[in-house]
Amino acid sequence: MALINTEIKPFSTTAFHNDAFVEVSDADLKGKWSVVFFYPADFTFVCPTELGDLADNYAEFTRLGVEVYSVSTDTHFTHKAWHETSDTIGKIEYPMLADPTATLATNFDVLRPGQGLADRGTFLVDPDGVIQLVEITPEGVGRNAVELLRKVKAAQYVREHPNEVCPAKWEEGDDTLAPSLDLVGKI
Repeated sequence: MALINTEIKPFSTTAFHNDAFVEVSDADLKGKWSVVFFYPADFTFVCPTELGDLADNYAEFTRLGVEVYSVSTDTHFTHKAWHETSDTIGKIEYPMLADPTATLATNFDVLRPGQGLADRGTFLVDPDGVIQLVEITPEGVGRNAVELLRKVKAAQYVREHPNEVCPAKWEEGDDTLAPSLDLVGKI
């Protein structure tokens, strides 16, 4: 099933955030932009590099009004232990959602059959709770927070300017396109 332009499904889970266990639900994602960032497991190899990259760029996400939620099928207790024992993970300021029942991984269609682990999935959810971006990468390929920021800015621009689109490699401040019959075959 294609998830683009679909509303997120209901969920409720516990997260490790700001040295505390907090409840997070689908209602928390609505009313603002959200990045839901799935990864296979705590205490692994590529995952901490990705989460650290997000942590290094978290101030820019928040400047754009975006909350980041990392998600694995580990428990909130495991997230806390990892946060306390890894310098890379220790700098995370965004909520780390626990998904031991695989509800979120199932809702976002990233659960690996028979493994109980999530694929590397990135989802951008708009303030209405609608998924605007989906990216799934294989086990050994890490993601890039700066490229994700570029895509967030493009999605926000298109939402604010519904008659314009952002071409390839678009960066904030670059020219956009206004789709029309006059452009057909001219790009």
